Formats: sequence, C-alpha cells, structure tokens
Amino acid sequence: MAEQFASSPLLGEGVVRRVLARATADLAAVSDSPRLDAELLMAHALGITRERLLLGRLDDPVPPAFAALLARRLQHEPIAYITGTRAFWTIELAVGPGALIPRPDSETLIEAAVEHFARRPPATILDLGTGPGTLLLAALDQWPNATGLGVDRSGAALAMARANATRLGSADRARFAEGDWATGIAGPFDLVLANPPYIGTVEALPAEVREYEPAAALYAGTDGLDAYRAIVPDLPRLIAPGGVAILEIGHAQAEAVGALVGGLGRTWQLRRDLAGRPRAIVT
Repeated sequence: MAEQFASSPLLGEGVVRRVLARATADLAAVSDSPRLDAELLMAHALGITRERLLLGRLDDPVPPAFAALLARRLQHEPIAYITGTRAFWTIELAVGPGALIPRPDSETLIEAAVEHFARRPPATILDLGTGPGTLLLAALDQWPNATGLGVDRSGAALAMARANATRLGSADRARFAEGDWATGIAGPFDLVLANPPYIGTVEALPAEVREYEPAAALYAGTDGLDAYRAIVPDLPRLIAPGGVAILEIGHAQAEAVGALVGGLGRTWQLRRDLAGRPRAIVT
C-alpha cells in the first residue's frame, strides 16, 4: 500500500489533507487510532508538531519522506519507534528499539505519587525498571529539588535514559545503574516507582508490541508475577518513613500482587487508570 504513495502524482502537490485521508484508511488495518497515526507520521515527515500541522499545514506539499514512514507503520512498527519520541506526563522522551515505549496508563503512578506527597515533596526517588527514564524523569520534572536513581538490566535502555536526562536538564539530579531490580541498592527512598514486566509468557500480544518491543521488558514468567516476587521483598528496606512504593500492575493482578505486599505485613491500596482498570498498587 505504501508503494502507491511513493509513485502517486499527489506527492509533491498541496494535498496533505487528501493523503492523510488515504493513509488513515490504510492504517485502519493495523491501528486502533489510524487518523492520529497518519497525522503524527505526516508531522514527523514535515519536521513540525502535530498541532502545527493541523492548524495551518494541511495544504502543504506532501514530503517525500512520508511514504517510507507509512510503510514502516503498515508493518506494525510502533509510532514511537518511527518518530523516536513519546510524550509522557509533562516531558517528552526520546525512545527507540531496546526500551519499553512509555504508555499513558503509567501516568497513573505519577498521579498517585503527587497525591501522596501533596504536603511535602519527595527528596529521593528510585525507579526500578526505568527503561528510557520514563517514571524517574517525569518525577524529577514534577519535583525539581529531588534526586533519583533509575535501575534497569538493559544497557541500551539506560543509554536512552541518560541521554533523556541530559536533554531534559536533569542529568545533575538523575543517576542510572545497570542492575537486577533492587539487588545491591542501598535505601531508603521517599518514593519507589516500578513498572516491571508483568505479561505471562502464554499471553497474546498485538504484533506491534510482540515483534518490536524488548521481551525482557514485557514477560515475567508464566503468570506474569516473577518481577513482583523479586521486587516486593525488598520494599521494607527501600521505603523511607513516610514514603511510598507504587508498582504498576496488569489489570488482573491486583489481588496477587496485593497478597505479596500483604504478606510482608504492609497495607496497600489499588489505583485505577483513566479507563477504570486496575493499574497500580500503592504501599
């Protein structure tokens, strides 16, 4: 389908809006948000924001780069990997293959943290499984006097996290370390955040996730709970007095993860995302 765009007489003419309509129709086969995807790809090809595209560039010539970008998306490659960026909370992160793409659902963890620290800001933050720095850098942007540590097993993800910290002006407050969850990490921290892998190895995933995002950041044993079994026992020593740990979970894992936390004698609360699905355990 992308080949027809490459040879189409519409390219090079003032028909961005018409090509967007055609691309939207093609993308409907691979995306739940085909119009948004088409607009993001076109904006990227033009080197502008989506907002600027919609507000005044719909009659521009179609940039030659658009056809190749569309072809990649039609092969299920995630938009974030194609454009190299993903907005999260109040920041924009550079992302790429080798790191989990930030999801809006994960903002639930930051929202819960903001609520917990309404009266006093956290001074120290730990992000387990930081990926491209997603939760840590969002938290540091929220609390400009805090410092934090991001831990991940992936050297590729940590390289992205360090680059993001530098670009966002947080490099002097963010440290990153390669490691196995909290092993060897000395606490305590006011705020402990974690978005670990929680997909069971027998669960089906969309092609754009299964074929492109790193398996180590997705799968956690047959029941999806292996990472929690590693993280939860360390929570008592990691959380400072008055602090909190917030763990992202799969929508069907609240009771199982809650039981792991409760087994340590800790109370916990469930946070739901904007769609009303269970999304985080707060303890």
